[in-house]
Amino acid sequence: MTLLDFVNIFLAVGVVLSQFFILLAIVYIFLPFNKNIVSRFFSKNGISLAFIVSVLATTVSLFYSNYAGFEPCVLCWYQRIFMYPQVIILGIALLKNNIEEERKIIDYSLALSILGGVISIYHNYIYFMGVHAKVCSATESCITPYITEFGYITIPVMALTGFALMSLLLIIKKIYDKKF
Repeated sequence: MTLLDFVNIFLAVGVVLSQFFILLAIVYIFLPFNKNIVSRFFSKNGISLAFIVSVLATTVSLFYSNYAGFEPCVLCWYQRIFMYPQVIILGIALLKNNIEEERKIIDYSLALSILGGVISIYHNYIYFMGVHAKVCSATESCITPYITEFGYITIPVMALTGFALMSLLLIIKKIYDKKF
């Protein structure tokens, strides 16, 4: 097993676990029961968790392009534009450790995550429908199947999961910060 094979499987398992967490979190938000312990956890650690996701997403994209030699398509570059700054933005929020600053930074990071997620949804549509889009370049297609794990985990799915997870973590923090 090569390093690339190991990383692909490791990331695929992480993506599946993240997707499971996203589903649980969405259900959790709408269930009417006492949410104090979990709510406090996300209120306290939402930015830290989103920061970890942004660092992992940035590291993985750099690994795939610089180590594995996967050429990023145009949509991958657009998604990177919305992910990379979040490492800095959320890192600053963690360093400042100021609730008022965190609230402002959450809005900025959430905007970047949602916009990146929209691009990622479009990228997944193109990828899974096999559509050639005008944004795709002649040299690198947006539907190049570099990896496929578990039958559906691809680089576009990884990106969408990362943006969705970050958005959800920040939304939950924003909701529960108001309560505590």
